Amino acid sequence: MSTPVDDPLSRERSHLAASRSALRAMREDVEALDITDVTANWVNAEVLARQIEERIKALADLSDTPLFFGRLDYLHAPGAEQAEGAEGERFYIGRRHVHDHDGDPMVIDWRAPVSQPFYQASKTDPMDVALRRRFGYTRGDITAYEDEHLSDPAAVTLSGSAGGARTSKLLQQEIERPRVGPMRDIVATIQPEQDEIVRSGLSGTVCVQGGPGTGKTAVGLHRVAYLLYAHRERLARTGTLVIGPNRSFLHYIEQVLPALGELTVQQATVDDLVAHVEIKGADDATAAVVKGDARLARVLRRALYAHVTMPTEPVVVVRGSRRWRIPAYELQELVRELLDRDIRYGAAREALPQRIAHAVLVQMERSGEAPDDRVQDAVARNSAVKAAVKAVWPAVDPAKLVLRLLSDAEFLAVHAEGILDEDEQKAILWAKPARSVKSAKWSAADAVLIDEATDLIQRTHSLGHVVLDEAQDLSPMQYRAVGRRCTTGSATVLGDLAQGTTPWATRSWQEALAHLGKQEALVEELTAGFRVPTDVITYASRLLPHIARGLTPVVSIRENPGHFEVRPVSGPKDVVEACRELLRHEGSTGLIAADARVPELAEALEEAGIPYLGPGEETTLDTRLTLVPASLAKGLEYDYVVLDEPRAVVDGEPDERTGLRRLYVALTRAVSGLIVTHTAGLPSQLASTTLH
Repeated sequence: MSTPVDDPLSRERSHLAASRSALRAMREDVEALDITDVTANWVNAEVLARQIEERIKALADLSDTPLFFGRLDYLHAPGAEQAEGAEGERFYIGRRHVHDHDGDPMVIDWRAPVSQPFYQASKTDPMDVALRRRFGYTRGDITAYEDEHLSDPAAVTLSGSAGGARTSKLLQQEIERPRVGPMRDIVATIQPEQDEIVRSGLSGTVCVQGGPGTGKTAVGLHRVAYLLYAHRERLARTGTLVIGPNRSFLHYIEQVLPALGELTVQQATVDDLVAHVEIKGADDATAAVVKGDARLARVLRRALYAHVTMPTEPVVVVRGSRRWRIPAYELQELVRELLDRDIRYGAAREALPQRIAHAVLVQMERSGEAPDDRVQDAVARNSAVKAAVKAVWPAVDPAKLVLRLLSDAEFLAVHAEGILDEDEQKAILWAKPARSVKSAKWSAADAVLIDEATDLIQRTHSLGHVVLDEAQDLSPMQYRAVGRRCTTGSATVLGDLAQGTTPWATRSWQEALAHLGKQEALVEELTAGFRVPTDVITYASRLLPHIARGLTPVVSIRENPGHFEVRPVSGPKDVVEACRELLRHEGSTGLIAADARVPELAEALEEAGIPYLGPGEETTLDTRLTLVPASLAKGLEYDYVVLDEPRAVVDGEPDERTGLRRLYVALTRAVSGLIVTHTAGLPSQLASTTLH
């Protein structure tokens, strides 16, 4: 009989306790830092104090988050031909690095090279690993472990709590654990194909096509965490950004990176990026499609550079008793040269007075004078030069430029000739032209046009890395807006062509990446489903031939087939009763319905005394039901889902194809179970196959 000292679980619990103590000591060391005499001025002191504050936050010990989740025992000591690791030494793999008082590692960051075999090693390629151990936790305490003897072909996987097993039960339990609250990290369950994407280099852009539940969002977020680990100094200078489809989605994912110790990544929607004006209006589908077309970039460029006119008069600069004359033909050469260089409109406008001043200095030197840079700057500021620049290359306000295009039919016709036909021009012209930028009823698509015009005038700041999630719903002009934010950096593009629900939804990733300016990007496809149960994803996949022919259906790897039922009902009370049934289970429940049916269902829930939340609001023990309009369901997940009236979801969209895609999204939000309720008939694309 084993003594507590020899018991593996006891030893692992002791290591966990020691690791937590070491992490606490690391935090206390940072908190005790005295920077009084270190910094030269108050600015440096402020920056250093902020860095220390962020470091303290990053070293927080989250009681409900396991400090480590795995262990690797290597076979050999380090060597040129051997994997990293020391003979007999073991590495505990966790969310962050922890070291003891002597600096020896107690937990290795999951992103470190020595940790990679935890995700990649296999019986066929053990990567010099003798043993891989996974840990099971209950409320922060180790309660089980599971071993894989990778380098011993005769050995089987053993579980420390339940005897022998040939598959990873702990891995399955972690994947199938109830989803309560915001999205969590997946560092303990990253699969080999996901790990390869996560560890892709910073210089390359990766596009991930993934069906529901394949973990593409988690992969994108973990790639950011990995890049920050591998290229921290560079990304600290250039910045990182995660772009999501809406605020509810961003709220849902906002805790993933902080749980991994990364606190500096910004989050935004595309609308946030282009918030140059207040959005007061909305476009119909036809206008939105035209405004989102990449051809509008050519129209805007034409309209902008139409402001440049060739000079017809000379510039005469008076300095003291001397007059210096630059003839019109020479001014024209300067203007043509700037146009040929294809630099930003604003940069060229700023360069023109210096070019004119340089021409004056050439004349001064020929006459025997010796002017310096100060003279050139003075000439560039001369009133005659300023007047010439204003006439030839006037300043243009981007919002006013777009305002004129959308308000002035003649101005639009001139600059859209050969690009947009008459019907397309009529579609985007405002019925009631606005008098000013402030009074205009701008739409979201108009704001993107203003962003394009702004970039034509002055270059947009580029970040080091951008993650773009739910990318399939972006218009070409929105892709261009995102692409401007990473022209000198890289991107991770995440999406599913089958879930595109906008009239301008992406037709192919090659086309989307071209608009993004990342044609060289690597396109990866994830097809293993970790979230959606087999019966649910099989049912939803009936729609694929009708919405995205050619895509590989998701194959669920979950051992639990999940609860699935299609239930005819007589009205909202029966729908509420289905919610009540699912709330008896542990975890979160979502009631998803066509937007138009949400008020009626909300009233039925209130009459039944069942509290509920809106999308993005955090669930509690007392309130675990969320009422979700179908238009906001994308990217969200719930343990159990009641999907109300599929036909209404389809009919709520402008066309059947878009409606079926919206339905596909709604059907695939469930993690453990789905009840489809309906009074009307089901869409034929779902009803055509008999369920077993």
